Amino acid sequence: MAIAKLHVKKGDTVLVLSGKDKGKQGKVIQALPKKAKVVVEGVNTVKRHTKPNQMNPQGGIITKEAPLNASKVMLVCPACNKAARTGKKEVNGKFVRFCKKCNEVIDQTK
Repeated sequence: MAIAKLHVKKGDTVLVLSGKDKGKQGKVIQALPKKAKVVVEGVNTVKRHTKPNQMNPQGGIITKEAPLNASKVMLVCPACNKAARTGKKEVNGKFVRFCKKCNEVIDQTK
């Protein structure tokens, strides 16, 4: 199985396009390219019933974020603050993502 190249990275702000959390914005906590999924902060929360253990001696119900398909999220451009499609172009010999609405570079060059 081929690993999908995701259009979003850890730390990006994204907008959810479909599902029960449609319209919500959040930060990508974790990107899972092997499964083509992302975990977004405050979106797609599930409740887990856990047994008591050393880390959580009380046990109980824990609310946490579950992964959702990467195709259901769209990157929010930091420059124009709108959800936009992205493209890739070469800048100083390095490929970077850019916003197709405002043509601004999204990736910060270090």
